[in-house]
Amino acid sequence: MSLEATLLALIVFGGTAGELCITRAMKVVGEVHDFRPVALVGVFARAMRIPWMLLGLSLMGIGFFAMLAMFSLENVSFVVPFTALTFAAGAYGGSLFLGERVTPLRWAGIILVCLGVLLVVQGKG
Repeated sequence: MSLEATLLALIVFGGTAGELCITRAMKVVGEVHDFRPVALVGVFARAMRIPWMLLGLSLMGIGFFAMLAMFSLENVSFVVPFTALTFAAGAYGGSLFLGERVTPLRWAGIILVCLGVLLVVQGKG
């Protein structure tokens, strides 16, 4: 696998897996109702004690640094549209990992986004 393909996979799957882990952690923490600074610090402290949060932040960091590396290799007009594949990965991961229901209309929109990414990849040359 080429360096570019590896970095693109890390961007899409690392970032998306991180978002899924953070979502799982925040479902444990619960909804935030009090937005006073002292209450937000408490929410932050509770969230940082959940292993899913730490894993999620680490995975998102990997995705971020992979994107930085990718920007040194490819044009932003290729890299940024390619990251739209996170919509597909997020919907699939949300349904599989978090038990979320993804409607057929949402899947249709995701397929349109993926077709757009395919056009971007084809026009890379």
